[in-house]
Amino acid sequence: MSHHIVEVEDLHFTYPDATAAVQGISFRIHHGESVAIVGANGAGKSTLLLHLNGYLTPGEGRVRIGDYPLTRETVNEVRRSVGMVFQDPDDQLFMPTVFDDVAFGPLNLGLPAEEVESRVVDALERVEALHLRDRPPFRLSGGEKRAVAIASVLSMSPDILVMDEPTTGLDPRARRRLIGLLDSFHHTKIIATHDLDLVLDLCERTIVLHEGTVTADGATEEIFRDDDLLARSHLEKPLRLQGCPICSPKT
Repeated sequence: MSHHIVEVEDLHFTYPDATAAVQGISFRIHHGESVAIVGANGAGKSTLLLHLNGYLTPGEGRVRIGDYPLTRETVNEVRRSVGMVFQDPDDQLFMPTVFDDVAFGPLNLGLPAEEVESRVVDALERVEALHLRDRPPFRLSGGEKRAVAIASVLSMSPDILVMDEPTTGLDPRARRRLIGLLDSFHHTKIIATHDLDLVLDLCERTIVLHEGTVTADGATEEIFRDDDLLARSHLEKPLRLQGCPICSPKT
């Protein structure tokens, strides 16, 4: 099995307060795919993503990343393959400088100093943030923090990039830069987001979640043109597919 494949089979997860967040989710993602996970608040998106990097382990069902079923014993191997970028970059950036944050993962892999330096420089260059290397993360803008959080994942050379709401809090220019950046990556990408226009730009496949279950899985444009499906899932069409309310003919 390719080390890039992500397979989720009949996944269930209930939080300690008895909230059933995920209820029987199944799908398979292959090498090089760019897949969106969409749904209303509470649909189970973030809970699902936390299983893909081992922050949560299944209550029932199975998650497999490449050759590794996700268990407490395999979680370190899974995290070598899957890089997770959280919704809030402040959850990822905790070191005194940007360089230290991006170097944290490679150092924990036991890599020699020369390779750590090379990985950090390469990752920061890819997100156009090398000039920030000596800055403290708390002094960065929202867009800069997002770029550095992505660099901290890229420095680990993951096979699979998982992102939770990557455009939250970004201004239009920072959002455009992020879309261009993600479009240039050849990783397998899994993106949970409410930004459905971003999905149209980046993801050829979309999985729709509603109340912890998969209600659709298919080609992005087909899903976003299914008005009944979107209504049942409490989603709106992407803005670019809605048309102008003034110019569009009334029926």
